[in-house]
Amino acid sequence: MPEKRNYRKEYDNYQGKPEQKKNRATRNAARSKMEKAGKVKKGDNKDVDHVKGVSKGNGSKNLRVQPKSTNRSFARDKNAKKKK
Repeated sequence: MPEKRNYRKEYDNYQGKPEQKKNRATRNAARSKMEKAGKVKKGDNKDVDHVKGVSKGNGSKNLRVQPKSTNRSFARDKNAKKKK
């Protein structure tokens, strides 16, 4: 049986870092902006995608709505393996 996932350790080692908190706040702001525009709503199985990356900002030209399955189905960097 696999070990239980240690969420506390994950948060302490990665998700709780200042850079990751800033990235999460940027993603949350983008989602909020699209919710106010009526393009997404809670529980709709859609992601707000940054066309040119989070670092390029949350301008409306840099945001688009995609199904979760599409947005999460590609390799994030050149070393990652693509899902089949």
